Parts: sequence; C-alpha cells; structure tokens
Amino acid sequence: MKPTKLLARSLLCAFVVAVITNSIPAQQRRSAAPRSRTIAAIVREIDARNIEQSIRKLVSFGTRNTLSEQNDPKRGIGAARDWLYAEFLKAAEASGGRMTVEKQSYEQAKAARVPQPTIVTNVVATLKGTQPESVERIYVVSGHYDSMCNSTTDAKCDAPGANDDASGTAAVLEMARVMAKYQFEATIVFMAVAGEEQSLLGSTYFAEQAKQKNWNVDAMFTNDIIGNTLGGNGVRDRGAVRVFSEGVPSNETPAEANTRRSVGGENDSASRQLARFIKETGERYVPQLKVMMVYRRDRYGRGGDHIPFLERGYPAVRFTEIHEDFRHQHQNVRIENGVQFGDLPEFVDFAYVANVARVNAASLAMLALAPSRPKGVTILSQRLSHDTDLRWEANKEPDLAGYEIVWRDTTAAVWTNSRPVGKVTTFTMKGMSKDNYFFGVRAIDQDGNRSPVTYPRPMGRNQPADRTTSTTSTGAP
Repeated sequence: MKPTKLLARSLLCAFVVAVITNSIPAQQRRSAAPRSRTIAAIVREIDARNIEQSIRKLVSFGTRNTLSEQNDPKRGIGAARDWLYAEFLKAAEASGGRMTVEKQSYEQAKAARVPQPTIVTNVVATLKGTQPESVERIYVVSGHYDSMCNSTTDAKCDAPGANDDASGTAAVLEMARVMAKYQFEATIVFMAVAGEEQSLLGSTYFAEQAKQKNWNVDAMFTNDIIGNTLGGNGVRDRGAVRVFSEGVPSNETPAEANTRRSVGGENDSASRQLARFIKETGERYVPQLKVMMVYRRDRYGRGGDHIPFLERGYPAVRFTEIHEDFRHQHQNVRIENGVQFGDLPEFVDFAYVANVARVNAASLAMLALAPSRPKGVTILSQRLSHDTDLRWEANKEPDLAGYEIVWRDTTAAVWTNSRPVGKVTTFTMKGMSKDNYFFGVRAIDQDGNRSPVTYPRPMGRNQPADRTTSTTSTGAP
C-alpha cells in the first residue's frame, strides 16, 4: 500500500474514533486509573516456593488441632504457634520497626467443641501505617492455623490440614514477608488464628477485642481453603477464586432495614463494595486469576473467620477455591477402595495459592494506600426530579485529589460507569434518575489510588446512623 493511502486510512480511522468518542456523553466514560508501581512490585515478589515451604512445615507438626499439645516442640498446635511466631518476627525485621508481632492468648471455657478449658492463641503481626491514631484505619487479613480430622475434639489423630488451612496461613505469612518492607498510610494486620474448627474461637476473640477497644477495622479478609484446583467433581480450575460477601448486614437494625427496603441496597452493603473493590483491583494486577464474586456470606450453610467481624459491623469477605474436594477436608488420613483421603500437601497447587495471595496483597495494598471511603454519602430524596443529587462529607487526607461518582443498572453486579467530579462534596447527575440506577461515591488521591465505593443513604428524613462512618480509634492492635 502506498504511503499516501496509508496516511489517508490512518486519518480516517482517527476521525472515526474521535466521532465515536465524542458521541459518548462524558458521564458515560470510565476514568482510567494509573498503575501503582508499589502494588505491582508487591505482586511480583510473592513467591510460590515460600508458600510451599510454609505449608509443608505446618503439615510436619502432625496435628494442629486446637486441643492438641501446646508444649511439645515438634507436634501439635503449640509447635505450629511457636514456628509461626518466629516466622512473623523474621518478616518484621525488614519493616524498619513498623511491624510488631505478638501472641494474643486467652483461656476458652468449656464449650460444645471444647471439652475442657483450653488456651487459644492468635499470632498477630501488625504493620503500622503512617496515619495518626485519631484517624487510623486498620485492615485485617487472616488464615487459621488449626486443623482437624473427622472429629473436632480428636487431638491425637494426624490432621495435616494442608489446604484447610495451611494454605491460607501460608498465604498470609508470605504477604507479611513481602509487604513488611513497604510503607502504607493505613495499618495492616496479618493474622494466623486458632480455634476456627471449634466454632471460630480465635477470630471471635480478636473481633470482640477490636470492638471493645474501638478500633477502626475498615475491612477484613479471611483466606480459608485456597489451595486445591482439582475439585471432587473432577473439574480443575486454576484461573479463578471465589470471594464471598454478604448483602444484608449481619447487624442491621430494624430502622436500617426499613430504609434499605424503601430505596434498595440489598446488594450494596460495605462487604459487597469490598468484594467489588477486590475484583476490580485483583483482576487488574493479577489478570491470570478471575475473582468470582459470590453473593452469599459463605458457602451454603457453612462459615468462616470473617463472620465474627460481620456480626460486629466490620466489612469482611472470604476467599476460597472454586471447586472443593471434600475427600481432603476434615478426613482421617486413609486409603479407602483405592482412594486417598486426608488433607495432604500433594493435593495443594502451590502456584495457585500464590496467585490468591497476590490478589489479597494487591487489594490490601490499594486499601492501605488509598484515601478512606467517603462518609455521610446521601441522595436528596425529597426533590422529585429526573436528576440525582449526591452529597458527602469531605475526606481529611492531605493528598486527596477528588472523588468519582460511580453507577450501574440496578441489575448489574459491578459498577460499570464512573465520572470524576473533582474536589467537591456535592454533585448533581443531570438527566440520570435515582429511580433507574444505583449510585456510589469513591475517593481518589493524587497518585490515583481509589477507595472502595460508599453506597448512599436517602437524605431528607430521619435516618439511622451511617455504618460506613468510622469511629474514632483509640489505638491499634
């Protein structure tokens, strides 16, 4: 083709693109977020080899049942606890003093799955952010390091727990190792909890302590059963992970329920916004792993360590592999009719666990680098109009660049449109009726880091307190 024809074709293509682009209303275009070098570096540094070594080490303790030996240096929950504590301390060495590690212990009284009083210990590594305590946000990520075979109270049987949940614990440990050397505005807590199989004991204790001490836990992730890519149904899927999030908050009041029913929002809890945030952020930085949002608190009739946080009003989600194999969960190790039972490391896909850890880490890093979610977001509900009037409180971060209005059709699962509106606290979406769309607001800093979305409440009548508004922190864990 001659150069003149090439030039003519290029000009024609450019003209067509310009016409198409300019024909799309400004409010319908999505704004492009810059890619964070810090987050990209964190994702690259997560190493599947470290995760494999951690899983195999945890398996080597024979059993990690919460009721097992606490003073044996080689076998039982105590040996696992002490090894994790030492590993978190090693990770903290790279933090320049910002990360502290503790054993958070309490005595659990006799209960249905606890035949006698037992010490339960969480291993907690806290990476302090740069924010002052008066405005400090805290993000928690956990795995549970206890395990079980068929019986929750059998402290003697071998319970390797490679997938349930050495996989989640190893992912959290690797995140701590990588992220300790980076500095964040918000505080990140990396936590290995015990007593999960005895009814979420360790996570309940931590969540209750956070509530009593008025910690501003802005989000919580738990990673539980994230290592198996070959399901009991014969399907292998290395390309997706489930993220479970509840819609109607576990601690919703009757007044809040009345408001929700009047304007919608069953799919717009803070936990659902967190799941959408993870999907958007995770798939951007880890494109090889799709985030499958499941609109359910947990798997059908089951539960995990995020639930005590939900019950206390904290946004929380659960990460779990796509297809589980129940022959390798809560089973005595044995061969039956030529089939291997038991939660053994040979059934764990270590590269997959690393990808799940990368999605966690990218999302945590973005949360901890970005501004806080906008507070006091409302829609003016008394004015009958084909426009939508939004208002919110001003963020206090010094590096705040402004805000985005996001929206979607009421049947859409994720936010599909966004519009930057600058450093304002009110905005009217002209010609877009609040009756036809769901709207939200998110904050953006000068580096392009974006907060999760805040879903608005109706304004113009007496409303219950905004549960997305953070309380004043009195200290970090």
